[in-house]
Amino acid sequence: MTTRRTFLRTAAAMPLVAGCATAIPRVDASNYTPSGRPLRRVRVSQERVIRTVVGLRPYRSSGFVVAVEKFDDTLVIHNYGHGGGGVTLSWGTSHLAAQHAMQTEHRRCAVIGCGAVGLASARLLQDRGWYVTIYAKDLHPNTTSNIAGAQWSPASVFNRSNVDERFYSQLGQAMHFAYRRFQNMVGTRYGVRWVSNYELSDRPPGRDIIHRRFADLYPELRNLPAAGHPFAVEHALHFDTMLIEPPVYLPAMMRDFRDAGGEIVIREFSDRSDLLALDEPVLLNCTGLGARELFGDTELIPVKGQLEVLLPQPEIDYIMIHRDSYMIPRADGIMLGGTFDRNEWSLQPDAAASERIIRRHQTFFNNMDDPWA
Repeated sequence: MTTRRTFLRTAAAMPLVAGCATAIPRVDASNYTPSGRPLRRVRVSQERVIRTVVGLRPYRSSGFVVAVEKFDDTLVIHNYGHGGGGVTLSWGTSHLAAQHAMQTEHRRCAVIGCGAVGLASARLLQDRGWYVTIYAKDLHPNTTSNIAGAQWSPASVFNRSNVDERFYSQLGQAMHFAYRRFQNMVGTRYGVRWVSNYELSDRPPGRDIIHRRFADLYPELRNLPAAGHPFAVEHALHFDTMLIEPPVYLPAMMRDFRDAGGEIVIREFSDRSDLLALDEPVLLNCTGLGARELFGDTELIPVKGQLEVLLPQPEIDYIMIHRDSYMIPRADGIMLGGTFDRNEWSLQPDAAASERIIRRHQTFFNNMDDPWA
């Protein structure tokens, strides 16, 4: 990976040839992340699109649910409704759910769902000596978690006007536990790495409620003026987060679960009575949107997100968020997003949305200062 220091040292050693037509790029600190990685331009065009994907975020305006409900001899522990923060919060809310499970005399349970939340719930209980069976209608690579950009930060999880201090306390517990757990997973085995983030705006950025309350979870958090970054906007809020690669992370989690003696059963439940007919005395409900029909949670709605995926660019190693657009670099492609359609159940890509996402990102990156381009 080229750094500013390496570049300047190499440039200084190059012989100066009279009349040479090749100019040395003019670079300064604004062309690098605080960690010293070059900020390069994403090459956006329709010809570079390799796929269009759609996912439905399980959103509740009052935030996720971690709660206990008793049905005759079966104890159901709910763990769903994470909005756009399912991967981010998976270990944290699963930790809260596992605490409820540990208050029972049982050590055998069923986890319903095999996305990031279901897998984290299952692994935490296995670590505590439980025998766990996962029941799911979809596995990797067909889960909602596979569609996630999976930047470590709880995006679009709740509406500020609909939550209270009790929720923020629960959110803080979940975030801190998940933050520490994912740090233990950094590396190629789980596809987790640290990455710079740039939240861009035309006004001086005020830190949102998450950054204000949980600043200790956002290292390198700083405001940057226009001269401090290469993007064609006035202001940037910079911070570092972890980025999780779902195509790597989810299979690794499934291997860990099976290696610990877990069993996965492919099954779809027609209704609640079908679900409650399972033999296990404890059920962890990690069904995401499925909880709406299974348990009558009418507050739970889908929020449709559509992504245009470009050919990978290994030199791109930062996340960009600007207005309604965002870019997340993964090994399997550059993810371009920009939709948030509430109560939209269709998984069909929208051609107009695709065109809009490409056009906005193309304009944005064409205006970016990339002295190496």
